[in-house]
Amino acid sequence: MKISQLFAEGKCVFSCEVFPPKRNVPADTIYSTLAELKKLSPAFISVTYGAGGTDGDNITGEIASYIKTELETESCAHLTCVSNTRSDIDILLEDLKKREIENILALRGDINPERPPKNDFRYACDLISYIKEKGDFHISAACYPECHIEAPDMDTDIAHLREKVNAGADHLMSQLFFDNDIFYRFLDKARGAGVNVPVEAGIMPVINKKQIERMVSLCGASLPSKFTRMMARYENSPEALRDAGIAYAVDQIADLISSGADGIHLYTMNNPYVAEKIYSSVAGLLR
Repeated sequence: MKISQLFAEGKCVFSCEVFPPKRNVPADTIYSTLAELKKLSPAFISVTYGAGGTDGDNITGEIASYIKTELETESCAHLTCVSNTRSDIDILLEDLKKREIENILALRGDINPERPPKNDFRYACDLISYIKEKGDFHISAACYPECHIEAPDMDTDIAHLREKVNAGADHLMSQLFFDNDIFYRFLDKARGAGVNVPVEAGIMPVINKKQIERMVSLCGASLPSKFTRMMARYENSPEALRDAGIAYAVDQIADLISSGADGIHLYTMNNPYVAEKIYSSVAGLLR
């Protein structure tokens, strides 16, 4: 099933994200995590992009296929283009077709200063257009409530977002944020600019201080005073910080659902305990 069909039902869509095991670690090490996430009845589970593909080792496709065939849950495979040639992308797309994966999250990917980018695709919109030519996939894309870290301003960033939608993106997943008002302002601007596809709010629960510091440095998310007070109070108590982070995420999600969000995309960090605690607190709002 294509993700666009899930949004056609008119309910707030709840989905999860997982990442593949590290290189040289068997893919099946994540299967127990996926079995626990299956119990939450997510509309779909997305799998972040793992290296490989040109030699037939498509770890993302392998996990996405397991989710769809063995767990009977829809899946979405991430695909980045910055380090791939057209030939590489062709191999990956053919592999996804063989596995009957219908949904792709098309991304540019992070620039690695130690690995010069390939020149076949400069931006995510280029990849989106190319995928549209190659098969009947539902294509998701990323959006940034606080502006992409490389964009000069929000208006420019939303103009680029509109290019993704015009190129064929059917649905958007947002980068993490910790202030819902920022998301609402972004959504108003995007809708005003003609971005009318479903937008899922990306929520990442805080599990530990190092995790959040790393993610904020990568994506530029701001930290509201309520959040920083929580971090300061519990930073030396891992269990208390985890529980406070769960409570903070629950509050965010409850407000988003009540405000009519199209969907919630939970960045699970492969932690089914945290995902279950959050889901059990908001499940009644999703029905």
